[in-house]
Amino acid sequence: MNIRPCRFDHPDAVKLNDQVQLEYAERYGDGGDVTPLDPTMFDPPHGLYLLAYDELERPVATGGWRTQDRNAHGYADGDAEIKRMFVIPEGRGRGLARRMLAALEDDARAAGRVRMVLETGDRQPEAVALYTSSGYAVCEKFGHCREYESSICMAKPLRQP
Repeated sequence: MNIRPCRFDHPDAVKLNDQVQLEYAERYGDGGDVTPLDPTMFDPPHGLYLLAYDELERPVATGGWRTQDRNAHGYADGDAEIKRMFVIPEGRGRGLARRMLAALEDDARAAGRVRMVLETGDRQPEAVALYTSSGYAVCEKFGHCREYESSICMAKPLRQP
């Protein structure tokens, strides 16, 4: 697997974002994740967007982080928020999500962020299991979907106290 940075509006990123939105719609019976995202939110040094490609140069996984600081949506100063973590069904079970997550955490840490946060849902047990096994714990809800009952917010310190 080859993981490399790209823009959120890159055609391969758009393709995988469309796929993850369809999966969200199927799992939750709604229109997918309606969190407003702009490609510049992931531009370094305020974020990063990654795509993973297989040996045939097909995009198989994606994920990004964006800077968040204290605001009315429940974030704290120094937060880095994970967005659009996704592995296509054919690529699952190979550790891609774990590798993508580690790369995003390393980059956010290097950018001076102190806590990684994410929002997932109760119909994504495999995501909850990945994050829990990677050191994330359920935290107070934040973000665009904080009012949804199905929303699960998680956090992990990026620095040791």
